[in-house]
Amino acid sequence: MTENGEDATPARPSGSRELRLATDPPGPVPAHAVRSGARAQEDDPELPRDRNQAILEAAKQVGAVLKRGGHLFALAGSVAVHAHGGSGNLQHDVDFCVRPEDAESVAATLREAGLTVYAPPEDWLIKATCFGQDVDLIFELAHRPVSTEMLRRAPELPVESVRMPVLAPTDLLTGLLAAFSEHHCDFGAVLPIARALREKVDWERVRRDCGDDPMPAAFFFLLERLNVI
Repeated sequence: MTENGEDATPARPSGSRELRLATDPPGPVPAHAVRSGARAQEDDPELPRDRNQAILEAAKQVGAVLKRGGHLFALAGSVAVHAHGGSGNLQHDVDFCVRPEDAESVAATLREAGLTVYAPPEDWLIKATCFGQDVDLIFELAHRPVSTEMLRRAPELPVESVRMPVLAPTDLLTGLLAAFSEHHCDFGAVLPIARALREKVDWERVRRDCGDDPMPAAFFFLLERLNVI
């Protein structure tokens, strides 16, 4: 997931390794069209030329497919920040959160819609492609399985013309801070998000959820010194 400006790649615990999803390497989208007219190939002449717009279009198409499939999910990452009123400068992929037990059925729904779905080396997500953009279907955030409660807390917001569940600001920030470690600690990427969403975040809950981990504690010190919180 692109949580801190770059891909956050938390180590996954030993559990749930029996989950097996798509094993095909990324390849061309099947010849039949994606339902509702979604186009997933880079060479499509109608593909949005602006990268941010292409990412938004991919988020809309995948969100619409998951809604029609009746899945419990929430938009995450930089597009979720954008939906909550944050920066429109999107990162290089689209992120959705799903429960671990739903990963196989989500993969099947996306394949039925004509999207390429595959399993990357990391075993805490599956990947798809839409409008030439990477789409991450994440079932674990910073060592923690995505829960029903987290997804139920997600408000439904418009992503341009499509309404969909979007991860709550408190859960977004908790995921970002919990992903900090000695090897991945990009405060500069998360600071603008904290500024943009600060009035929508339950900071005491974020502190509580992050516990005594030193990197989140250091970020809280920075937020306090800068009068963000």
